[in-house]
Amino acid sequence: MSSTAGKSRTIKVDCLARVEGEGALFVKMKGDRVTDVKFTIYEPPRLFEAFLRGRHFSEVPDIVARICGICPIAYQMSAVHAIERALGVRIDPAIRMLRRLFYCGEWIESHALHIFMLHAPDFLGYPDAIQMARDYRGVVEQALRLKKIGNRIVTVMGGREIHPVSVAVGGFYRVPARSELSPLLEDLKWALDASLQSVRLVAGFEFPDFEQPYEFVALSHPDEYPFNEGRLASNKGLDIDVAEYEEHFLEQHVKHSNALQSVLRARGSYMVGPLARFNLNFARLPEVAQQAARDSGLSVPCNNPFRSIIVRAVELVFACWEAIRVIEAYEPPAAPRAAISMHAGTGCAVTEAPRGLLYHRYRIDDEGLVQFAKIVPPTSQNQKRMEEDLWQFVPQLATRPTDEVTWKCEQALRNYDPCISCATHFLRVHIERE
Repeated sequence: MSSTAGKSRTIKVDCLARVEGEGALFVKMKGDRVTDVKFTIYEPPRLFEAFLRGRHFSEVPDIVARICGICPIAYQMSAVHAIERALGVRIDPAIRMLRRLFYCGEWIESHALHIFMLHAPDFLGYPDAIQMARDYRGVVEQALRLKKIGNRIVTVMGGREIHPVSVAVGGFYRVPARSELSPLLEDLKWALDASLQSVRLVAGFEFPDFEQPYEFVALSHPDEYPFNEGRLASNKGLDIDVAEYEEHFLEQHVKHSNALQSVLRARGSYMVGPLARFNLNFARLPEVAQQAARDSGLSVPCNNPFRSIIVRAVELVFACWEAIRVIEAYEPPAAPRAAISMHAGTGCAVTEAPRGLLYHRYRIDDEGLVQFAKIVPPTSQNQKRMEEDLWQFVPQLATRPTDEVTWKCEQALRNYDPCISCATHFLRVHIERE
């Protein structure tokens, strides 16, 4: 279909498919010019920050795990690290490593789900993974086994697959014995090989020629690919302690979304997630993951968001490798969790959820009750950047049929693996009447 300079088109997607949660998309074009873009999160307020006020700090990990069924560990890890900062708790090195293993399980199950069930159908020309399975049954079965292995790690560590219950401030209520972790190794070694195959598969997809001058923001650690610790860094000069987060990042309300959008005060939109981590921390990946990236044609910097599916596959390699490393070196800690000396305090933390940075801040009183809670999920941090991608990407599609433009726009948003349900805020509404 050809377009003329004055012809207008509206692309409206009332419910985005193959994302977690409820969102919509609106794009308006006049000829080859985009005149409006809105990525709308319209789920009702979820009030988690309000739920936490007045609760004892020990209840927080179980409550925040309910924010997301896909990424409960990310919410628990950000919460316990923030509260430990507030209370001055130091954890055993063995606990630190167990938390990395826990995160590996979540990354494996989440990345396998996104790569094969939510995103690969876009590149292979199928409306969903069920249709894709007719021609790629082996690929889908491999993905399901990968996801199951990630879930098994979560179960062994957390007591159950969904909303695990073992996480505590200072450590865990119960830590596994070596005999519980060792049986995971055989499956993980298979998973590592399967992840390498996954990199090769997705590297063969066709990607739009689309690059943007992103500001990538992620944790950066001098010795390891980041999960729970490090400084906040970007490719445009940001290098701060996580305690300075709110001095540099601002949440703002936009009329078309129930989720607040986050921006850098100095420069506006930014990107979090696998592409940001990869660009800022490539040198900290193990050699097996670095080589997989090089073999796939990835290099740093990578500024094409559509290639994020390859980066996720590379992170899948890393998570399997890291889980094997932790299990093989594991020695149980002397105690499952550190002793806590109760006093009032404020603490914040950032950890790397599969989809990117997850910020928590808590103020605790001298009785251990939460007086204030602030949670900034990855998708709200990416939301403005997602809209800006569409402003730049849609003009390339001006001559395409409307159905194709719609599909490509949805695919561009799925690059970010948005977890829309993670919005935690209640919006203060002010109504003026004459």
